[in-house]
Amino acid sequence: MSHSPVMLPEVLEHLAPRDGAAYLDGTFGGGGYAAAILQRAACTLWAIDRDPAALRRGAELARRFPGRLHLLPGKFGDMLALLQAHGVTALDGVVLDLGVSSFQLDDPLRGFSFRADGPLDMRMGEEGPTAAALVATLDEGELADMLFELGEERHSRRVARAIVLARAAAPITSTAQLAEIVRKTVPPDRSGIDPATRSFQALRIRVNDELGEISRALDSAAALLAPGGRLVVVSFHSLEDRLVKRFMVSAAGRAGGPSRHDPAGLRPRAAARFGLLTARAVRPSAGEVHQNPRARSARLRALLRLEAAAA
Repeated sequence: MSHSPVMLPEVLEHLAPRDGAAYLDGTFGGGGYAAAILQRAACTLWAIDRDPAALRRGAELARRFPGRLHLLPGKFGDMLALLQAHGVTALDGVVLDLGVSSFQLDDPLRGFSFRADGPLDMRMGEEGPTAAALVATLDEGELADMLFELGEERHSRRVARAIVLARAAAPITSTAQLAEIVRKTVPPDRSGIDPATRSFQALRIRVNDELGEISRALDSAAALLAPGGRLVVVSFHSLEDRLVKRFMVSAAGRAGGPSRHDPAGLRPRAAARFGLLTARAVRPSAGEVHQNPRARSARLRALLRLEAAAA
């Protein structure tokens, strides 16, 4: 199984690594972006991951680039505090590859995928409640809301009812158990997507507080970027991309203003501190999608910290 980083040429193009600069890979994962950045320029790279397995994999890469790659355990939403603890207060670029790494998806013991049976875990790190714990303890209404809001599951109430009925008979502790419950409840999708996909997405996002982490990371990255610095984000589903788009559009001063009848509209707007590097989301090439089907849903957006406030 290939673990090639998604949209690597596009990430490098928009990040534009340069010698002597300092960068952050906030989602180290398999280290694909990190290795490419370090090879592209004689720069310093900080890398964060909450998964101890990812940090262990990164040790070899750190040996290949002595003094240039610094691995930090933790959540990328805490990047400001993690970097400040090491005296880093400004960066020339930040890259975030959202979602689950291929290493996590392909390991049945991590419980992210229904393609092979494994414990219903889904934690990107080692802390907090597992997916099995949530399935066992959330009431029917909470389950339905989670499935609808985080998985965009139209049949959320039916799935929640089926889960509650099933767990009353026996604990739901494996990915195969949960997938089978959902498949019996949700009619097949014309797109061919497995009926369990949206429910698994919702649980994974809830277990890892992914949307909260993304919001915190975007705010922190913007605060860390030096003038001329770049933020590059690759997302994989609509909830992530919507957050990133709204944040970048707002940071660039492109958000809709108040009504012309609103007195607030008479006040001058503050000059934008950022500019959009991508007018719309960049999509992977057809060739990449053919080589790596997981890339098909990827979207890249990028933001530039302006050298000086726009007039």
